[in-house]
Amino acid sequence: MSDELIIIEGQAQEAMDKAITHLESELVKVRAGKASPSIIDGIVVDYYGTPTPINQVGNISVADARTLSIQPWEKNMLQPIERAIINSNIGINPQNDGVMIRLFMPPLTEERRRELVKRAQSEGEHSKVAIRNIRRDAMEQIKKLQKDGLSEDAAKDAEKDMQTMTDKYISLVDKHLAAKEKDIMTV
Repeated sequence: MSDELIIIEGQAQEAMDKAITHLESELVKVRAGKASPSIIDGIVVDYYGTPTPINQVGNISVADARTLSIQPWEKNMLQPIERAIINSNIGINPQNDGVMIRLFMPPLTEERRRELVKRAQSEGEHSKVAIRNIRRDAMEQIKKLQKDGLSEDAAKDAEKDMQTMTDKYISLVDKHLAAKEKDIMTV
């Protein structure tokens, strides 16, 4: 196999790995009724005029299976943290007791579980589209190499390898979705 094909395949595999990593990080944010500090990842607080992640302005801990507590390092950060959580639209109302903020995970209803499964499947579909786009780009590069003198057999083999890799990553997405759906639907 030519060096160009090896580079194309390596780049495609790296990009597909990133798509899977992104899917995993997005699926963690879809809560399954259990308290997890990752639920508030990505929420930023206005810290003296600077957008700062919550985990950099306070201590986040899991009090029990359904309670998350946030202990700000500065007492005057209680209101901004509370406001940021409300504005983030994660579906949890913060309870501020003047010392710390508690997030109580409400038990999930059947309807809410189905919504979360749909959201997870939507994230999975985004990942599949990204993987297919990566495959398409790699196939175009292979065709370009074929026009520049790569043999037809080598091009066909490379395209077959790309399809095999794509199928592997699509099935990986399906496995992640199946695990997340089982996690969400388990009462």
